[in-house]
Amino acid sequence: MPEATRPHARLATALLAAHVALIAFSTLALTTILARPDHPLRLTPFAAQVMPIAWKYSGMTYVVLGALAALAHLTGRIGARRAAALFAISSGIALGSELLGTSTGYPFGGYSYTPLLGWRIAGLVPFPIPVSWFYMLYGALAICARLLPARDDRATLWRWSLVAGLVLTAWDVSMDPAMVKTAHWVWHEPGAFYGMPLSNFAGWILTGTVIARVMLAIVPPTAMAAALRDARLPLVLYAVNGVMPVAICLRDGLWWAAGLGTLAMVIPLTLALGFRPWALGQVGWTIGRGPRAEGR
Repeated sequence: MPEATRPHARLATALLAAHVALIAFSTLALTTILARPDHPLRLTPFAAQVMPIAWKYSGMTYVVLGALAALAHLTGRIGARRAAALFAISSGIALGSELLGTSTGYPFGGYSYTPLLGWRIAGLVPFPIPVSWFYMLYGALAICARLLPARDDRATLWRWSLVAGLVLTAWDVSMDPAMVKTAHWVWHEPGAFYGMPLSNFAGWILTGTVIARVMLAIVPPTAMAAALRDARLPLVLYAVNGVMPVAICLRDGLWWAAGLGTLAMVIPLTLALGFRPWALGQVGWTIGRGPRAEGR
């Protein structure tokens, strides 16, 4: 890794570690103490003091930590100006899409956020939501960098954008049912998939593809591949954000959401990491091979 990127890599790794730790804490709490109103630990004075604070702040905090980890890592790879531009444009478009969705029902379907994720922009969209789109799309583009040919022609730009949109949407398969179950948002007209309308998937693919396409207009596929082909941090960031939704779905018996959500995220991740089931015993796992395989 070039000398100039090492401080950013260390900062990104520290932020990622805090992000992972808080997700682990939240997942453990949601699947144990918070899963049963009569849980013995829930009735202790310590839990009575800590749980309201943790419930109020943990969700928004781990999202912000994830966004900062992605931003620090990206800054070390492509420079501060382009990293800031990717953050601003992706979060801005995501916010616009979420404001449109919560106001009109398009393109996702009619829904509303509850206060659980913190301050809501315009009284509609919690501030962590658009920044989560940024770092999950960062992970999706890192997967594209490992799986797809890198050229800067129009067809390649749209191919990368669509694949990134699909990889992003894989996260929502378990995440949306889990967040509805935990009352982070509500659907006005509950749909077929554990209360989620199928139009939500179309909205995610459309929005994710558009945001990825704009991001690639700033950093085209050849530059994105050079920066991220060997990067592991965005893959970890993508993977770890699937853990809590799947755990909640398993806790509440949402078996299809848990199974399909796991499969949808694991397939692109394992392919990106170089695992080919049909080549097991010949190749196996190959992680981070590239011109800078020692970097994070």
